[in-house]
Amino acid sequence: MIKDYMGILNLNENEDNIKPLTVVRPLASIPIGGRYRIVDFILSNMVNAGIENVGIFTKTKSRSLLDHLGSGKPWDLDRKINGLFIFNFGQMSSYSEDVDLLKTNMEYFNRSKQKYVILASSDMICNINFKEVARSHQSSGKDVTMVYKNIDDGISNFIGYDSLNMDKEGNLSSIGKNIGREDNISIFTGILVMKKDFLVEILEKALQTGSAKNVKGYVKKNFKKMSINLYKFEGYLQCINSITTYYKANMDILHEEVRKELFYKNGLIYTKVKDEAPTKYGEASKVKNSLVANGCIIEGEVKDSIIGRRVKIGKSVRIENCIIMQGSEVREGAILKNVIIDKNNIIDISKELIGDRENPLVIEKRVLK
Repeated sequence: MIKDYMGILNLNENEDNIKPLTVVRPLASIPIGGRYRIVDFILSNMVNAGIENVGIFTKTKSRSLLDHLGSGKPWDLDRKINGLFIFNFGQMSSYSEDVDLLKTNMEYFNRSKQKYVILASSDMICNINFKEVARSHQSSGKDVTMVYKNIDDGISNFIGYDSLNMDKEGNLSSIGKNIGREDNISIFTGILVMKKDFLVEILEKALQTGSAKNVKGYVKKNFKKMSINLYKFEGYLQCINSITTYYKANMDILHEEVRKELFYKNGLIYTKVKDEAPTKYGEASKVKNSLVANGCIIEGEVKDSIIGRRVKIGKSVRIENCIIMQGSEVREGAILKNVIIDKNNIIDISKELIGDRENPLVIEKRVLK
C-alpha cells in the first residue's frame, strides 16, 4: 500500500522568530541533537514507512541543506527509479506561498507513478508511523486526511499554529489559531494526505480563483466542501518556529523517554554520516546528562547540554543547559549557561555568557574577540 505514496516536503517555512540560526541556512538544516539536522526527522519518517519517492521544495540559502542531503544515500533514496528530488524555488515574498511553486513543477507529479501524496514540512519534530496514517486515510475513503495532536501546554507552546475544533462526533467543525489562551487544544501538525489527482485539482482551483496561495490555506478555507478524515497522533511532538522552541526541543532530547521515542519507536532517524575520531575526555572532565557527538575534546565540565561534532572544551570550563554546535571552541575558564553557540565560534578565555531558560542567549556564526 505505502509503495503507492510519494512524499512532498515544503521547506518554505516561517523563519521570522528563529533568524539568528537561519542567517546562512534554511530552518530545515539547523543542527539538532548534536549530529542531526531538523529535516532528518520527517524525511526518516517517510523512508521508514517505505516511501521511495520524496520531493523536497526548498529556497535560497540552501547550500548547507543540499550538502547535507546529497543524493539521499543515508536515507536509501539514491535510486535509479524514484528517489530524492530537490527543487529550489528561490526567495518568495511570503514564506507560505507554495501553490505556484508546486504547479511550476507539475512535470514531477506527472512523471511520478504514485497515486497518493503525503505533504509535510520540517518544522514539526516527531517519529510518526506513516503506514498507519496511510491506512487510516484509505480506509476512511475521505478526500483529505489531516494529522493532529491533542496537547496540554497550548498557553506556552505551539503559539501561532493551526488548531482544529471538533464536534461531539469527532468531525472537524472549524480551524483556528492557537493564540495562547488555552492549554488543552488540538494542534494541526501540517501533515496532509490525499490523492495526487486531488492535489493537482487543488492547485488548479487555487490558481484559477486566487483563493489561496498555499495548499494548507486552501484546505482550511474549503474543508467544508471536502470530506475530511482526522488522524490523531499520540507521540511526542514539538514545533520549531522560534529560538525558544528550538532550545526546548533540544533539551527534551536529553530526557531518555523522549530520546527513545524520537530516535527508535517507529524506526531510526537517519542523517549524513561523517567519519570522526571518538571524543577524547581529559582526566579532569565531568560530563552529566549530555549528548556529545564524535570528534570532540572535553577537558571541562558539561551538564545537561548538547555538544556537536569537533567541539573543543578547555580546562576549568563550565557548561550547563547549552547547545554547542559543530567546530566551536570554548577556551579555558569560560562559563556558559542557557546559551546556543552556532558553528565555528570561539569563546575566549574566562568569557562568561549567561542566558535564560525561556530566552536563551544565541551566539551567531561568528568569532568572539
